[in-house]
Amino acid sequence: MSIEIHVFVAGPLETNTYLLTSGTTAWVIDPAMGLDELIAVARQRGLDVRRVLLTHGHADHIAGIPQLRRAWPGLKVACPRADAAMLTDPRANLSADFGVGITVGEADELIDPGQVLRESDLELRVLDTAGHTAGGVSYYCPAAKVVFSGDSLLAGSIGRTDLPGGDYPRLIRDIRRNLLSLDDAVRVLPGHGPASTIARERRANPFLVGQAGGEG
Repeated sequence: MSIEIHVFVAGPLETNTYLLTSGTTAWVIDPAMGLDELIAVARQRGLDVRRVLLTHGHADHIAGIPQLRRAWPGLKVACPRADAAMLTDPRANLSADFGVGITVGEADELIDPGQVLRESDLELRVLDTAGHTAGGVSYYCPAAKVVFSGDSLLAGSIGRTDLPGGDYPRLIRDIRRNLLSLDDAVRVLPGHGPASTIARERRANPFLVGQAGGEG
């Protein structure tokens, strides 16, 4: 059964929210605020959204969880273990800094790097890409040859490391070890901005080529 991936750009920070489907089974990765279009598409196609997967706990990547829980009350939310407190703490997820105070309830499942998440024909491998946040992960889908990199690896850039939980050396190390080790043809689907490929980022990302450094 073929795997399809749809991207919805949502929320004030134009966050990429991904809908991953196989048959009628669907997972959502990094639900941003304002997912009316995603819900409409899923319902039109008769999809059963069973799982929400978070790459990390910043507000712009979790704000859509309550809307999805209302639409599909049985879905499960999976969060990286080290970022779990961010779902219920507006200061930790940075929404308090904007005077919003977003909380989305506790995760149903805490995940760790090295796990393999499976359901129907969907399979994602959890990769350690912490450094933007303490628990940040990426999700690699071998069948579709894509990696959902959250805010760890962006097209031509990397995630910020000057926020609470940020760690620049760790982020660079994790990207090199766990993302750049993937095949050149693997598509990189980031949390913001356009898609890329592992080959392109290995060759041209200024934070990863040679001895380049600095903040993203």
